[in-house]
Amino acid sequence: MIQIICKSESYTYNAYHILKAFYPSQEVSCKTDEKASNYVMVHLPDDREISVGFENTVEITDTAGRDESTGKIQEDSEKESQKKERKRQIDLSLYDQLERITGEPLAWGVLTGVRPTKLAMQKLEAGWKKEDYINWAWKSARVRGEKAALAWEIAEREQKILKELDYENGYSLYVGIPFCPSVCSYCSFSSGPLDRWKEKVDAYVDALCKELEFIAERSKNKKLNTIYIGGGTPTTLTAEQLERLMSWIDEKFSREYLLEYTVEAGRPDSITEEKLKVIKNHDITRISINPQSMQQKTLDVIGRKHTVEEIKEAYALARKTGFDNINMDIIAGLPGEDISDMEDTLAQIAQMHPDSLTVHSLAIKRAARMEREDLNRDAKETHEILSGMIERAAKAAKEMDLFPYYLYRQKNIAGNFENVGYAKVDKAGIYNILIMEEKQSIIAAGAGANAGTPADGRKKRAAGRLVHGLSHVQSRGCGLLRIRYSVRYSQQRTFQPFEPPSGAGTEPLFRYRRIHQRYA
Repeated sequence: MIQIICKSESYTYNAYHILKAFYPSQEVSCKTDEKASNYVMVHLPDDREISVGFENTVEITDTAGRDESTGKIQEDSEKESQKKERKRQIDLSLYDQLERITGEPLAWGVLTGVRPTKLAMQKLEAGWKKEDYINWAWKSARVRGEKAALAWEIAEREQKILKELDYENGYSLYVGIPFCPSVCSYCSFSSGPLDRWKEKVDAYVDALCKELEFIAERSKNKKLNTIYIGGGTPTTLTAEQLERLMSWIDEKFSREYLLEYTVEAGRPDSITEEKLKVIKNHDITRISINPQSMQQKTLDVIGRKHTVEEIKEAYALARKTGFDNINMDIIAGLPGEDISDMEDTLAQIAQMHPDSLTVHSLAIKRAARMEREDLNRDAKETHEILSGMIERAAKAAKEMDLFPYYLYRQKNIAGNFENVGYAKVDKAGIYNILIMEEKQSIIAAGAGANAGTPADGRKKRAAGRLVHGLSHVQSRGCGLLRIRYSVRYSQQRTFQPFEPPSGAGTEPLFRYRRIHQRYA
């Protein structure tokens, strides 16, 4: 048990996540004590203590924010910048002490956000040079040089792609399908096993189409740039259900400005030739077939009810059907795997020649079934294994002529590493870039869906809560839409239940939290 005591609540968030990055298997508790003699005090399991006191930080004056007539500190932007600088110094001091104790640096230093490439993008747009950014990333956040260089390289590629988009008038659409053949043990996405909810899928598609109709009407004066159908596993829908959903989208949304249309085929045990033909007939430009691992022992452990051979068969079938932009996902750090397993997985994937490859570092969320003990190797061992896996994945991607084009991080990610998308020069996933850089509105439909909108040039997210979760889909047959809009676009928020689909009985099957939107 690690205990953190902070002088102010504003210090607890970063302190907690820095400690969890160094000690992923340890339980960490936080509390505040305004009378504490230090900014942050940490009690480690071996009875050692770490303190970040006034002597560990540079004195920050606030005279510029002082009203000379009253002597009071003004609540202005400069005062806020002083607070941020003090917090940064506290984080760095805590990090430096933990690195000395553990002997293991963190790849991303004190950065706790999920979008480190945004920092690189900001500096790139401000006219910085790569070398200046790398030096700044180390001094300000202890980001290792190789990671800063990777973020910069990705930001450069993203910038070229994003130049094609009209942020002001464009938007993207996400459509969520919350069903899977089985739920993987590491998964925290909104999904339920199809065999349990099969009888409700038709009603779900009915409600989803109503929601899409609403979105289409509200967005008719905007330019739709990308569509992404994800989940869950969209191909758990039958061919007939896929046809109904995609025909509805074709009918309600214009393709005049559409640059990309992705469907996550995902699980190979959900893919059939009939379903692939339906998807292809609707001119989908990009699909995903996600093995996560090419090791049968691992697939069995994590609950994926398919074989390695089925992955290869599904991929070959997709190529035969005519798809020329196929992504594959793999996860580094799955239980029981070592570097040799990753090397074998990469070798098998290289033989299939995917157009893009997304390499995830395992992250265990509270909603996942997998116990943290399954992956909590010693911190040093975890770092070495993950580092080796990620290095080999980057090398293999380069050998496949795939280049990094987007990057993001997650909370509770093993080894404090990252997820990287690699793609052929002309096959980068535009939607993936947009959701990471938060430069364009993304409107989402479906149970557990989540979206965001930039506001006034600052990538803000509006308050939007999932009032009822997937548990309601499972226990009551009620799906709920979650949309997060910015203040700029969100003008009115109401709750509006749908009427039950025809023949569904008297009880509403789906209720959606709706945020009515009036575009500026």
